[in-house]
Amino acid sequence: MTATDMTTPPARLGRLSAGLAGLTGWRRLLAAAGFGGLATLALPPAGAVPLLLIAFPGLLWLLDGARTKRQAFAVGWFFGFGHHLLGLYWISAALFTDIERFWWALPLSAAGLPILLAMFTGFATLLVWVLRGRGMGQGLGKVVLFAASWALFEWLRGHVFTGFPWNLVGYGWTGFLPVLQGVSLIGIYGLSLLTVLVASLPAGLADAAVPRRRAWGALAAGLALFTALGAWGGLRLAGASDAAVPGVRLRLVQPAIDQRLKWAAGERVRNVQQQMELSVSSSGEPVTHVIWAETAVPLFLDQDARLRQALGSVTPPGGLLITGVPRMEAGPEGEPLYYNSLAAVDGSGAVTGRFDKFHLVPFGEYMPLRRWLPVGAIAGNGAEFSAGPGPVSLDLKGLPPVSPLICYEVIFPGAVLPAAQDGAGRPRWMLNLTNDAWYGNTAGPYQHFAIARTRAVEEGMPLVRVANTGISGVVDAHGRITAMLPLGHRGVVDAALPEALPAPTLYGRVGDGAFGLLLLTCFAVGLRARHRS
Repeated sequence: MTATDMTTPPARLGRLSAGLAGLTGWRRLLAAAGFGGLATLALPPAGAVPLLLIAFPGLLWLLDGARTKRQAFAVGWFFGFGHHLLGLYWISAALFTDIERFWWALPLSAAGLPILLAMFTGFATLLVWVLRGRGMGQGLGKVVLFAASWALFEWLRGHVFTGFPWNLVGYGWTGFLPVLQGVSLIGIYGLSLLTVLVASLPAGLADAAVPRRRAWGALAAGLALFTALGAWGGLRLAGASDAAVPGVRLRLVQPAIDQRLKWAAGERVRNVQQQMELSVSSSGEPVTHVIWAETAVPLFLDQDARLRQALGSVTPPGGLLITGVPRMEAGPEGEPLYYNSLAAVDGSGAVTGRFDKFHLVPFGEYMPLRRWLPVGAIAGNGAEFSAGPGPVSLDLKGLPPVSPLICYEVIFPGAVLPAAQDGAGRPRWMLNLTNDAWYGNTAGPYQHFAIARTRAVEEGMPLVRVANTGISGVVDAHGRITAMLPLGHRGVVDAALPEALPAPTLYGRVGDGAFGLLLLTCFAVGLRARHRS
């Protein structure tokens, strides 16, 4: 191999990168959207992570051709639009449960959310373009700077305007548990940062300013990093305990009730009866606690003593029935306030524990733009829910302290447990009640389960998830699934409650602090790369 061979990019990659950089107009934007859609296939349920080695270099080569701030923003925006359009198509399925009423919202749900979320990707590429225009982020520094910018705006997407941290790039690793163990150290945002960094390194192979030996060396080092992370994760899993909480046997009830029938006036009592029958079906080992899904009881439990007694009749002796319910109370001026709640009922029919959902779904459970959209929330049948207090540690009879989470509250990293300064003891498990019947047999329920599973690894704490339909299951503190009911399946699964880790993970102690340090390091490296290879 000659010295020239070591300093010039491979011919095919060089032509490909030059061709993409040379695209203009709609061709450039269409290519960006295509690469964004390709990146979606790396996420659950497909999990084709190697496709990121094509998608992110493609985005960087398109960005190389941007000549103005507007073009730089547009490249990232169209990438993000294609990414979220394909990744979030399933949200529109919720409207078809009452399409005659919400037909007008179909284009907003299908394209409106991707349009907004793509803004974050657009600002990420714009930031890289502006900094490179000032002489920073040269050579391989461009890759590092891009990964840092992407991770920064991914973090912002998870926090601003109540946040929507769905389909973060790091979730692509939920199908490969050894690598996913990394979130116990740096969280899902940190794993996303490393994933984008390594996936973008092939872009350096086509950069004439980067010697080929250095470009190949960087790519090899990046792949070695994930190999080492996977090896460490494998060792961590090999040493994992299978210990379970003594004296606890859970029954998860998944009735698979069609969303169009769930709230129908003539079906509500029948739906409850079906779940009662499932709760008392025979099993090989006695259960101590029965758990139903989000709003599994579509009636106001506090106002119906007969209903409470009926639920108490299927409660295991000395145990509890834990279920999702709507709750209503009078507001300061006598107006009704509605809550999406969890209630624990004992054998006498008394409610011995309660939790109100605190992180509500915009448009689904409340209307943030009511001034311009004078309609009710979709999930509340026109009514709006009120928010309860933040994460809590709930003490329930016969169970370790639990952090209850309803629906998509489980998607927020670092916000699923009460803060230490709140005075509550650290919970020993998480309980996620949800209803994914809104979305049918789409990618949404699979993504939701994968995201919930990641919280267990981050916090080193088991997670029990009960859904009206798919996917219900028990995940231990290392993310291993110990019991599961698949999407659309009607039935029950009995399972032990895994023990939490004896001490919090690094992420459980410092939250996104380790990610923040990693992010700052990447920015520092990228910004220092000034006109030198």
